[in-house]
Amino acid sequence: MTLDMVNRGQKIEILSIPDEKIRVQAIRLGLYEGAKLVCSEKVLAGPVVLQNRFQEIAIGRKLAQTIKVKAV
Repeated sequence: MTLDMVNRGQKIEILSIPDEKIRVQAIRLGLYEGAKLVCSEKVLAGPVVLQNRFQEIAIGRKLAQTIKVKAV
């Protein structure tokens, strides 16, 4: 499944970030393949907000559609 399909409160693990440039930037924010995160908010037709420890990161819906994840 892709990141845009997760539900609020769901725990996920990132499987792949296909775009290399985005992958490099995401690593700086703590988003990498194998990272376990929680979806803290999902704005209707807007971003998906992920919580990584004490940090929240908003991922745009279009980008979220390219990131593969699995529920944990």
